[in-house]
Amino acid sequence: MNQAKIVILGGGMVAGYAAKQMVELGLPSGELAIISADNAVPYERPPLSKGFLAGKDTEDAIKISPEDFYKQHGIELRLNCEVTALDVKRKRLILKDGDEFGFQRLIIATGARPRSLNVPGAHLQNLLYLRSLTDSRRIRDAARNAKHAVVIGGGFIGMEVAAVLAQKEIEVTMVLSDDRIWKRVFTPEMSNFFEGYYAAKGVRIVKSSSVKEMQGDATVRSAMLNNGDTIQCDLVVAGIGVEPAVELASSSGLDVNNGIVVNEYLRTNDTDIFAAGDVANYQDVLFGKRRRVEHWDNAVSQGQYCARSIMGDTAPFKHVPYFFSDVFDLSYEYWGDTDGADQIVHRGEMSSNSFSVWWLHEERVRAAFVMNRPDEERNSAPQWIESGQRVSATKLADASQPLVSASAPAAA
Repeated sequence: MNQAKIVILGGGMVAGYAAKQMVELGLPSGELAIISADNAVPYERPPLSKGFLAGKDTEDAIKISPEDFYKQHGIELRLNCEVTALDVKRKRLILKDGDEFGFQRLIIATGARPRSLNVPGAHLQNLLYLRSLTDSRRIRDAARNAKHAVVIGGGFIGMEVAAVLAQKEIEVTMVLSDDRIWKRVFTPEMSNFFEGYYAAKGVRIVKSSSVKEMQGDATVRSAMLNNGDTIQCDLVVAGIGVEPAVELASSSGLDVNNGIVVNEYLRTNDTDIFAAGDVANYQDVLFGKRRRVEHWDNAVSQGQYCARSIMGDTAPFKHVPYFFSDVFDLSYEYWGDTDGADQIVHRGEMSSNSFSVWWLHEERVRAAFVMNRPDEERNSAPQWIESGQRVSATKLADASQPLVSASAPAAA
């Protein structure tokens, strides 16, 4: 039976950054193995809907570490390796080929899989989803000959894919189930800005609608909406969310509830087994709640944390949730959690491409969105959220004043 002291199940960003961190902390050769169902070494996910999809980044450019990094540091990397079962008691992974792989410590980083459309015609070619490098490559290839595309979903994946396709001179229609773009995250004012921006770039947005049927012979040719309208298209990308890949954990007896349940140390109900990244439902010590995060920064931070923890660090995982996005010529960042906010402050001119938005609870910063603003705003945002900084909403809204002037207590 093959075995390693530490095994990472999943070859995504958690694995890539955990391996780098362990090496930096002095990992002895031969102690780490990565078992991945993917066919590529760990790579960055954000370029899949940005630079790689646009054809600006190469496959080598998005690798977290060069291919020979793993061999140089004595890390066993098994690609195209499917695991069918996890034996918690015996500390073994059961592989599809019948072999077993033993471990002392295990990090489960199986990630998530895209939700798929359940409508007539969902089997047609050129109806695509975006999760892996292979997915991004397929969309990029299909886009070369596409003239009309439908993007289903108005979250960050839908927005990024729509922007890339529109810049390829493809006529793009976005179909949103909500009455405004990214309603779950954006304020009405933010949605209004982005809807106007996309319209100016030639993207049509259809709101409060859903796709009822895909039509075509072998390849999709049109999408019929629930209101009876039909949109001609030769490419459809559905960005309608993901589901955590928990099947192995669930069948093994580990606690599962909207992901694999872990504590503030990212440990499951078996203390030798961690879960990290999209699949982990962890206890957030900053916000005092459970959360599962499906963003790049979370996977990076949790992978690095698991590495430090296994190598001896005893501190709990403490991190301000974060993500960034690039659409057309805009770049923005977001930190924190808007849940429970009782006041929202918009700073800067909302009709321009330079503004920030701040969510407060009892005058303390809970979340922030920053786009093309001075560095003091993007630097202060995570610091204020982590410290629970109390601010003056009135001063915060006055963009003519330095941000630091808002940090004085609004009330004693």
